[in-house]
Amino acid sequence: MSVLLLRLAGPMQAWGATSRFTRRTTEVAPTKSGVIGLLAAAKGIRRTEPLTELLGLEFGVRLDQPGQLMRDFHTARAADPRVSIPLTYRFYLADAAFLAAVSGDHEVLSGLDEALRRPHFPLYLGRRSCPPAGAVSLGVHEGGLDDALRTWPWIAATWWRRKAAGTVRLEIIRDARPGEPIDETVPDVPVSFDPEHRRHTWRAVHREHVTVANDLAERAGVAEHDPLSLLGG
Repeated sequence: MSVLLLRLAGPMQAWGATSRFTRRTTEVAPTKSGVIGLLAAAKGIRRTEPLTELLGLEFGVRLDQPGQLMRDFHTARAADPRVSIPLTYRFYLADAAFLAAVSGDHEVLSGLDEALRRPHFPLYLGRRSCPPAGAVSLGVHEGGLDDALRTWPWIAATWWRRKAAGTVRLEIIRDARPGEPIDETVPDVPVSFDPEHRRHTWRAVHREHVTVANDLAERAGVAEHDPLSLLGG
């Protein structure tokens, strides 16, 4: 079994699973449907085309840098003043970073890895206004999804890690397997992205935690500040 690792980081992200009408929420972590959409965009799969190659992938994500919830009061105006456009609230995750993993056939994952490095369509983190910061793919690796999410080095930003303790407990959210405890079910498995026939089915989710060492903990906190040191002597 092989696993493709993804670094999902950027100024803003938005991963909706139950958003409706004028209130566009975000989940606390990337959704499976959102990541499948990102992979489909990289491969050049259009919204009206089937997702056959991607639906068999197992998905999981580690919350390395949860970020901060941000609300945007969104306004818009039509060219025709007689047309009324409703006001909306849109929620985002600011300054977040996640380690996502998809597991499946090695050949399929290698093709996705190559597509992410040279995407056919622009990539975004849930919404078009949220481009990723830096490369998304961390490559294809041998082994299982669980081992990858538990052992891959912590990808939080340096400034985030300096604020953290010596050991940090990170949450992992992944597809629940047969016989495992199910922590929740969400409408998060895409069947079709066709705008006229958009459909999702339910996904069983399993949550767990992993503890990682913070090698920057010794520099955590506020350093002693001596403004006169700039004058020398």
